[in-house]
Amino acid sequence: MDLLQSYAEDNDGDLGPHSSPEPSPPRLLPSKSAAPKVDDTTLALTVAKTNQTLARPIDPSQHAVAFNPTYDQLWAPICGPAHPYAKDGIAQGMRNHKLGFVEDAAIGSFLFDEQYNTFQRYGYAADPCASTGNEYVGDLDALKQNDGISVYNIRQQEQKRRRIELKKEDEGQGAEGPGEEEEAAAAEAENPATDTWLMKNKKSPWAGKKEGLQGELTEEQKKYAEEYAKKKGEERGEGGREKAEVVSDKSTFHGKEERDYQGRSWIAPPKDAKATNDHCYIPKRLVHTWSGHTKGVSAIRFFPKHGHLILSAGMDTKVKIWDVFNSGKCMRTYMGHSKAVRDISFCNDGTKFLTAGYDKNIKYWDTETGKVISTFSTGKIPYVVKLHPDDEKQNILLAGMSDKKIVQWDMNTGQITQEYDQHLGAVNTITFVDDNRRFVTSSDDKSLRVWEFGIPVVIKYISEPHMHSMPSISLHPNTNWLAAQSLDNQILIYSTRERFQLNKKKRFAGHIVAGYACQVNFSPDGRFVMSGDGEGRCWFWDWKSCKVFRTLKCHEGVCIGCEWHPLEQSKVATCGWDGLIKYW
Repeated sequence: MDLLQSYAEDNDGDLGPHSSPEPSPPRLLPSKSAAPKVDDTTLALTVAKTNQTLARPIDPSQHAVAFNPTYDQLWAPICGPAHPYAKDGIAQGMRNHKLGFVEDAAIGSFLFDEQYNTFQRYGYAADPCASTGNEYVGDLDALKQNDGISVYNIRQQEQKRRRIELKKEDEGQGAEGPGEEEEAAAAEAENPATDTWLMKNKKSPWAGKKEGLQGELTEEQKKYAEEYAKKKGEERGEGGREKAEVVSDKSTFHGKEERDYQGRSWIAPPKDAKATNDHCYIPKRLVHTWSGHTKGVSAIRFFPKHGHLILSAGMDTKVKIWDVFNSGKCMRTYMGHSKAVRDISFCNDGTKFLTAGYDKNIKYWDTETGKVISTFSTGKIPYVVKLHPDDEKQNILLAGMSDKKIVQWDMNTGQITQEYDQHLGAVNTITFVDDNRRFVTSSDDKSLRVWEFGIPVVIKYISEPHMHSMPSISLHPNTNWLAAQSLDNQILIYSTRERFQLNKKKRFAGHIVAGYACQVNFSPDGRFVMSGDGEGRCWFWDWKSCKVFRTLKCHEGVCIGCEWHPLEQSKVATCGWDGLIKYW
């Protein structure tokens, strides 16, 4: 009790001995907190920031959230600009421009040109976004200075100048006052759509060619014009067609004698000429080289059935025939073309042959005498010439021309009897199939077309997106297949039956012929396919397995032609742009 008394006294101060102690209310201890003291301003900012974070929508693409979002935040819709075409139902795939959807503007081409050219010339144009037509964009000072005219308006000063000029002319004609006609003429002269205005404003880009401005020709000019017209008339010839170049035809015999002691001609085949074997072998070594052309050789052909002579077409304008069987020398040279010879073709018995040159002429020669029997031309370059293979139709000549036509002549009358005009590019090959009732042509238009002979209607058209031009085609000895040299460095095989389908199992590749019309050919027994290439090699493939059998390095430059000997069945002739013909 004393202790409590003393505790109260210590707390409440001195109490008198007689004073009674009054109970006092208990005093609270001050509260303790671990947080630092924060003033009211900082506290308000923190609260606002927290509220802002909580109110911000959550980016659906982020993988981690740095605070605890509320339920409303998690399920709030994605905020951002609305899709402009959402209500119209235009999907994202409906974009027609990389920046979205572009609508056609309803502005006429003339109005667009007017504003475009005005902006280029004066620096201002009508604002296409403005709802009214009076608002402009660009150089507004120039706009005020030019009174807002466009390039197609005539300026006031120009109109005034023209009126003065017109008035002066009228005064010169007579001092009478302007009548109705003069006023009409003046109005017409100010209208840019009239011929009068065009004649007056010769500098205008719309003025066109001026009539009657040409003065009199001088004597020298008249003479030149007459000569030019005469020359053009000669070139055109009869019927308005271009005429080919004319060169005198001549031929030189190089052999010892044209007839032997028995009176036989030098072109007569040897009596005992028959196939030595029925089995072809691929040649291994060079037997003979013929050199006589001064430029490249573009084609070679063995004498039909016997092969004792070989004909060659040169880029030096000459055609030569060489002895294969005996001396191995040049027997005769035929000169009648003024430009390179493109193609040659024997008739069935070899006594005559055709040549086609870049001088636009096709010539029919007598092999023995070297005389030109007839010349044909349409004024276009013939790329391929062929006689009809039937013995009774040897008077029918077909030529594929540079103007996309195949032209058919009757050589007895010299008249064109048919034109096959369906190709879209120069015609490169003509190959008879189906017992010579039909023929297949290839062209620079990358297509094959099959024709019924004598009827200018395509019965089969072959053109695929993957096809390339086929400048050389050869018929298999069994006549069931065509080998086509394709310029994507492969040889494709087509059937010659009704459907003319591509044989996808057979294709021969490995050589490089892109850009060159290298000839493709078969061995007489049909076991091998051969082709020249752009690097001077001759390639041999096995027909059954389509594998490369052998390659021979034949020429410097392009090996353009290759022929298998018809009787000596292990011998092959090649020709190239190095001017040589080689026998293997």
